[in-house]
Amino acid sequence: MSTQGLLDQIADVGRDRRRGGYSRHAFDPAERELRTWFTEQASRRGLDVETDRNGNLWAWWGNPGPDALVTGSHLDSVPGGGAFDGPLGVVSAFTAVDALRERGRPPRAPFAVVAFAEEEGGRFGVPCLGSRLLTGAIGADAARALTDPNGVTLAEAAAGAGLDPERLGPDPDRLAGIGRFVELHVEQGKGLGYENRPLAIGTDISAHGRWRFTFTGQGDHAGTTLLMHRKDPMLPAAATIGATRIAAMDASHGRATVGRLVPNPGGTNVIASTVDLWLDARAEDEYCTRAMVEEITEAARSAAEQEGCTVQVTEESYSDTVYFDRELRHEFGRVLGKVPAIPTGAGHDAGILAAHVPTGMLFVRNPTGISHAPEEFAEPEDVEQGAAALADVLEHLGS
Repeated sequence: MSTQGLLDQIADVGRDRRRGGYSRHAFDPAERELRTWFTEQASRRGLDVETDRNGNLWAWWGNPGPDALVTGSHLDSVPGGGAFDGPLGVVSAFTAVDALRERGRPPRAPFAVVAFAEEEGGRFGVPCLGSRLLTGAIGADAARALTDPNGVTLAEAAAGAGLDPERLGPDPDRLAGIGRFVELHVEQGKGLGYENRPLAIGTDISAHGRWRFTFTGQGDHAGTTLLMHRKDPMLPAAATIGATRIAAMDASHGRATVGRLVPNPGGTNVIASTVDLWLDARAEDEYCTRAMVEEITEAARSAAEQEGCTVQVTEESYSDTVYFDRELRHEFGRVLGKVPAIPTGAGHDAGILAAHVPTGMLFVRNPTGISHAPEEFAEPEDVEQGAAALADVLEHLGS
């Protein structure tokens, strides 16, 4: 079956009728349906599937072993996300397996297709959670205590999915067995559109992180409380949102976004008691990223003080600039010829693994340049070219 055909198989799973696009989050019904689909696809290809202690799915071609060649991505999405972010890398891995079989060129080294859990952080707030747990980039106790918007902890959700929450955490033996990791992904910007090319090699991932700002004031009645008597946390929250744009414009390649804001208790005729907002900040390196966040934090503190409120800032995740393995990039170029080499501002599981094993990324053109939204897209011809390129790379690396 074609790569686009496999994508079509899951096109109705997790559709978000309210937001548009897809909402598939760790261990929710849609994501669990995709896990079943992953297992079925692996079984049809004679691959042995296992779920590791952190909920990541592994489909092995032959026996697991040292120096394994691993490819894949993730199946979850952001709220209202697109159809390609994550699943494209998984389905391309399966069709690459088909291509290698047809060519009579199975890898000599151990080989696996992987689907990492909670890459987007759409349910528990920490991106690349499955790969962070695998590598020890997040502590097990901290991860178990993460909660979703309904107050369900990761430990509770993992137990509901049949995992042992006490086993969540670093998996050094599995990590040591990965020799190289290759992730194919839809491009999440317009770089290839400008190049008019269907494929690119990833060079690096910008430094990025997430911070939670909690503004605390005094809840009260919207109709009876005079303005001069208010301590309304919504005002400093709003000022902080405005400050993100200014700070990002000052930073080198800065990106600063508030995509989520939650007032408590959230009534229309109620002055909020607290307001939580989440800042996503990215720039070309750690210095620029943290300087940008500090500028935003100072603006938040000043605005909170003016309104008689307080603010607490919590770093929920951070990843420094990641440069993909130079030797792997060279090997990609040998196989694929002269294709563009581009950076990305988006985080990926490949970026988490890069501190431990050689990793590389391939990007497939997205003509809209839009991602994390229903308009995310890739032409079927580009999808098939991407999968064929992945098969070529895997054949070369596995020979």
